[in-house]
Amino acid sequence: MSVLPAPRGPLSAAVLALLTSGPPGAGRQLTPPGPFDEPWGEDHQLALHLCYELHGRGLPGVSDGWEWDSEILRFRGELEHPFLAVVRAEAEPVPPLREALETLLAEPSDGTGPSHFLLAEGERRHAREYLVHRSVYHLKEADPQLWMLPRIHGPAQAVLMTILYDEYGAGRPERAHALLFARMMAAFGLDPGYGRYLDLVPAPTLAVVNLMTLFGLHRALRGAAVGHFATVEVTSSPGSARLAAALERLGGGPDGTLFYREHIEADAVHEQLVRRGVIEELVAAEPEFARDVAFGVAAAGVVDGRFADHLLGHWRVGRNSLRSPLPDGTG
Repeated sequence: MSVLPAPRGPLSAAVLALLTSGPPGAGRQLTPPGPFDEPWGEDHQLALHLCYELHGRGLPGVSDGWEWDSEILRFRGELEHPFLAVVRAEAEPVPPLREALETLLAEPSDGTGPSHFLLAEGERRHAREYLVHRSVYHLKEADPQLWMLPRIHGPAQAVLMTILYDEYGAGRPERAHALLFARMMAAFGLDPGYGRYLDLVPAPTLAVVNLMTLFGLHRALRGAAVGHFATVEVTSSPGSARLAAALERLGGGPDGTLFYREHIEADAVHEQLVRRGVIEELVAAEPEFARDVAFGVAAAGVVDGRFADHLLGHWRVGRNSLRSPLPDGTG
């Protein structure tokens, strides 16, 4: 990210004003500019995303000292609580863990979803939009999940480390999934710079990434983090096969399809590892985590469903799914 995004309302404006006011300290305070009553909204999700970026790549022109500043942490908490509350409400009723996992293993019979659309009728502009949306996560793929590692122990931790090792290229830096995604963006004429398109992605896109970061940062939500991660790994392989085929049809070439081709095989293996080596071992050692893991699965379904509805709701009526067209006018 080379420049800070534009605010989308009073909450994100207040965060940006505080973070650009100089180094932390000196009694600076962030007064909530209004009620936190639209947690799915653009302003709320961007404000939360900015707070979370302090724990990752940082923000341009913002002192790293803000990461643990008590004022920004307090405000982040005020953003997190209503967001988590609406996710919990929409995730209910949370099924038993076994049922939740069995649901993930069954491909939907209706053939809906963004990957189905892109394969069956997508145009190159749809593919480019999709990559811009997904870049918010995939250019830092697995970073939010790394926070799980010191919070679980024993065999589950060892297997989780094996999966995450693959996400970073299994000892081959050029095969790190974030770099493969960057190459794919370039192959489709997009700027692969981290955070380059933050101003263009809408709230449903940010909510997907914000939820996994929220789960990763809170020890109390480590079971939910495991369930969310399991959802990604268990459902990835068939969707990746469709996306690889769709992007090849749309002229992606080797660089434009390698990211998803890599996930077809890798995530088929990861699906078994995460279910048997992580979840089963974790719940065997600490049975009380079963409901938390199931909630993580259900919560992932909530934000993923909202994201899919946003894309398809725009694409099916011929509208751009981004907040504004891509700068070169072809999106």
